Amino acid sequence: MEEYMVELHGVTKRFPGVLALDNVDFNLRGGEVLALLGENGAGKSTLMKILSGVYSKDEGTIQIFGKDVEDMSPKRAQELGVAIIHQELNMCKHLTVAENIFLDREITKYGVLADKEMEKQAKEILDKLNIDISPKTIVGDLAVSKQQMVEIAKALSTNAKVLIMDEPTSALTSKEIEDLFRIIKKLKEEGCGIVYISHRLEELQHIVDRVTILRDGQYITSMNFKDTDLGEIISNMVGREIKEKFPRVSCKKGKKILEVKNLNAGHMVRNINFDLYEGEIVGIAGLMGAGRTETTRAIFGIDAKESGEIYLEGKEVIIQKPMDAIRAGIVLAPEDRKKDGLCTKLSVRENIALSNLDFLCNKFGVVNQSKEIEMTDATVEDLRIKLPNNEVNAGSLSGGNQQKVVVGKWLARNSKVVIFDEPTRGIDVSAKVEIYNLMNQLKLQGIGVLFVSSEMPEVMGISDRVIVMCDGKITGHLNKEEATQDIILKYATQFDQKIGVAE
Repeated sequence: MEEYMVELHGVTKRFPGVLALDNVDFNLRGGEVLALLGENGAGKSTLMKILSGVYSKDEGTIQIFGKDVEDMSPKRAQELGVAIIHQELNMCKHLTVAENIFLDREITKYGVLADKEMEKQAKEILDKLNIDISPKTIVGDLAVSKQQMVEIAKALSTNAKVLIMDEPTSALTSKEIEDLFRIIKKLKEEGCGIVYISHRLEELQHIVDRVTILRDGQYITSMNFKDTDLGEIISNMVGREIKEKFPRVSCKKGKKILEVKNLNAGHMVRNINFDLYEGEIVGIAGLMGAGRTETTRAIFGIDAKESGEIYLEGKEVIIQKPMDAIRAGIVLAPEDRKKDGLCTKLSVRENIALSNLDFLCNKFGVVNQSKEIEMTDATVEDLRIKLPNNEVNAGSLSGGNQQKVVVGKWLARNSKVVIFDEPTRGIDVSAKVEIYNLMNQLKLQGIGVLFVSSEMPEVMGISDRVIVMCDGKITGHLNKEEATQDIILKYATQFDQKIGVAE
């Protein structure tokens, strides 16, 4: 019989109105990378929060290194060698790297913080992982990828032998992902057991030994990665075969609906020129730091533009703030849905209503509640948002369902242009297809769709045309037949000779 570092049997967890986990089994060996997969809402994060002591189980057993554990708590988990790195990094950004690593475990001498000793030990951990970061650096000054490396170092400083990583690559560049995989392989060689949660299934081949799949809060199967393929994995995740990963619809290209001329906004938005037509989906590709998000923010009025014009249906529109764009018919689903797209403490109904108060209120400013309920019900049904009822807080939903709420709140408006910034980041393959179908639905309604994505297959699979950016400028403009991965990458790295392209 194989020995496991971690064994969970019959784990059940209930929340009000929701059975989050139903009799789930899970195990992890030392020296392996186990991918924990499933759609948003499948129960992955809940299961790992139980393992790391954040949640308590309602039923079932937990064994760590062969010993039953009943009183699991975050502190107890740390003592047992279990550490979790959440998708939303939990760092004190005003403190140094060393101070973060030893937070709540500070080293003292004669009742005074031993800063030099903490910096020395922090450097030893960072050097062991070949992470080139000074322990004296303020964490808030580091890139997200470097902050993540500090989180890993912090976990290892507690002598963690079980490391849980929740969507660790969602905000990383290709080079940064390579660095992370190098560290994961090193930890694996040292006998660490790693649980790897990710929706980016193409990554699995590089690091994963085994796969465990959950669906609707239930255990479905476990298998060696080398004995399966992505089609089988996806089928087990969603309970059916997804025949078309990137659904595409055809419709007649309408009149020019949006024209951006000579747009400048800081050093990341320089002389931007492009057009967008009715019934068209245009993808903006490029490496991280190319200026894609900054361009959408300038168009939407979040960031002030220095110069340039924006035309909607042939007429210039003056956009100085987001409300100007919204009233004109240009709306944005932002990259950071929690920070910029949702009020996480408000209900789903309130989030959808907030963006549409001008439609829902009478002349005295009183909300028509029947219209509000009707709008919310229609949005939840159209986008198949999974939730127990419309009154749950938006922040309690899974990442994919949060994204659907962000998108759904604009559906009731008479929008002419919808801009999506990384619309499928952190959501599962089935939810991605639903977002693509939403884009296609808007396209068929004659709406112009503009979207930013770091996923090159997504850009090529959904777009009618592709705009490529590099270092704040447009370097390429391709139709769907021309948009191959090699060509997009060529333009995305064209730092020397950049051009502003207008159709």
